[in-house]
Amino acid sequence: MPDELSAELFAQYMRIARLLAGQLDFQSAIDAVAKEIKSIVPHDHMDVCIITPGSTFHTAYESGLATDWSKRPPASIQQSPLRSLLVGEVDRLITADASIDPIFHFEGAFSTPILENKLRSRLHAALKVHGETIGALSFSSLTPGFYTPRHLDRACSIADLIAPYFYALRAVEEAKRSAIVEAETRVREEALRQGARRLTEALDAERQRIGMELHDQTLADMTRLSRRLEKLSLMSNLPGEMLEPLTRSLQESMHDLRQIIEQARPSVLQLFGLVEAIETQIERSVRDSGMTFDWHLVDDTDGACNRLPQTVSLAIFRIAQEAINNAIRHSDGDRLDVHLTKDAHHLVLEIRDNGVGMKQKSGARGSGIENMRTRARLIAAQFSCGSDANGSYVRVRLAAPGEGERT
Repeated sequence: MPDELSAELFAQYMRIARLLAGQLDFQSAIDAVAKEIKSIVPHDHMDVCIITPGSTFHTAYESGLATDWSKRPPASIQQSPLRSLLVGEVDRLITADASIDPIFHFEGAFSTPILENKLRSRLHAALKVHGETIGALSFSSLTPGFYTPRHLDRACSIADLIAPYFYALRAVEEAKRSAIVEAETRVREEALRQGARRLTEALDAERQRIGMELHDQTLADMTRLSRRLEKLSLMSNLPGEMLEPLTRSLQESMHDLRQIIEQARPSVLQLFGLVEAIETQIERSVRDSGMTFDWHLVDDTDGACNRLPQTVSLAIFRIAQEAINNAIRHSDGDRLDVHLTKDAHHLVLEIRDNGVGMKQKSGARGSGIENMRTRARLIAAQFSCGSDANGSYVRVRLAAPGEGERT
C-alpha cells in the first residue's frame, strides 16, 4: 500500500474517531460516520448490531438500505445469519454472494432481508472489547463478488476503531435502563405503600361500619326479642298469635345478619369462582334494590378467570361488587352490562350502565372509586372509569394468568 494512501486512510480513521465523539446513541453514531466509512469501504448497506448484555439477543442499527433487521428489534442471536461471528466462533466473514452462501441460511435463520434486498457481496467484522464480542460491523453490496480481502482488512480496522465507542454507548444505555427500572420500582413501591395505607383505612372503616350495624341493628333487635321472650316466659298460657311477630322479627334479624356476613366474606367466590360470584352479586344487588334492572354478564376469557391467584380474584370481585352496587344505587339507569374479555396478555373487566353518568353522582361515588382504584393498584392492574353518551363505565385491565397458574 503506498505511503500516501496509508496517510489518507489514517486521516480518515481520525475523522471517524472525531465524529463519534459526543454521540449519545447508536443510530446517531452510525449516521455521523456513515459517509466517512463509505469512502473507505464502499457499500449499499451498512449495519452495526449490538449484543444486549447478559442476554441472547442483539439489536441492529442500519445505514443505507432499511431492512427488517432494524425494524424488528431485538433479534435472537441463534437466528442471526451472523450467529457464528456473534458467538465468537469467528472474527470475520466475507462472501461473494450471500444469497446462496449456506453460512447465512440455516433452519430458523432470519436471512430474509438478504434475499429481499439483494444483499449479495458481504463483509462482517466482529466488534470486540477486552476479548469480548459485543456486536458486529457489516457491509453489503448489491454486486456479487464485489469485496476483496483488502476490503475485509479495512472493515476489521474500522471495527477495531469504533468498538470502544459502541461499548461505551452500550454501557450508557444499560445504565439508563437500570436507572429507569430502579425509578419505576421506587414509584411502584411508593404507590403500593400509599395504596396499602388507603386500603387499610378503608378496611378499618368497613370494620367500624360492620360493628355499628351489628350493634345498632342486629344486637338491638336481639335484645328486644330477648326481653319479649322473657316476658312471655312468665305467662302460664301462651297464645300462638303472640309468637308470630316474634318469629317474623327473628327471621328479619337473621336476614340482616346474613347480609352483613355475605358482604364481609364472598363465599360464592371461594366455592364457585369469580364469574359465578359476580353473577350472584348482580342478582342480589338487583333483588335487594327492589328496582327493575335489565342485566347481562358475558365471560369471554376461556376460563382464565378461574386461574387467577386468590388474592387477585378477591380484589377483582371487590371492585366488581363496588361498581355494581354504585351502578344500581346511583346511576338512575335500568341496564347493567358486565363483560370479561381476554387477549394474548391481559384480562379486562368492564362494568357499564346506561344511567346519568358519574359527574352528576360524583359525591355518592367518590370514596368507592378511590377504593376500587386502590385495590387495582395493589394487584398491579390498570383502573379507569368515566362517563360517555351511553352512561358510565368501570374498567380494570390486568395481566392474564399463564396456562399453568393456579387460583
